[in-house]
Amino acid sequence: MASLVLTGDTSGQVTIAAPAVAGTNTITLPASTGTAIISDASANIQFNSGYGSVATAYGCRAWVNFNGTGTVAIRGSGNVSSITDNGTGDYTVNIDVDMPDVNYCSLVSGTGNVGSSIDGYANIRDPATNKLVGSVRVQQVIGTNTPYDTPNMNVAVFR
Repeated sequence: MASLVLTGDTSGQVTIAAPAVAGTNTITLPASTGTAIISDASANIQFNSGYGSVATAYGCRAWVNFNGTGTVAIRGSGNVSSITDNGTGDYTVNIDVDMPDVNYCSLVSGTGNVGSSIDGYANIRDPATNKLVGSVRVQQVIGTNTPYDTPNMNVAVFR
């Protein structure tokens, strides 16, 4: 049976290498109580989580849930610095730490016309040619493309 080789340094990194296995994984321990981060040689975070194989995790880089009526108010968020109200049903989600490039995926959902049978939908307002690394522009509309201030807007950015 081959044994694992553990090496460490004062930065909090411990490298685990198995002689018969290609590649190594690194566990970075926090300076104080916290969660260890396991990454491969390219610094990609990987885990199994019961899906049957270890693979790179692609996480949500920014998210927000906000009230788009009256004075726009963030209910909860991660990596979002603020929301700009550009007019009825038109919002810009300002990202705190910019995306590395514009090749991210953004998803949006919102509540339609509350108390009405008119359907509503939310969408990304920026065309692919106008995407920015520091913000995402979204809109909520009802009926035949009528802008609508929604009481519940959700945006998530993945990269």
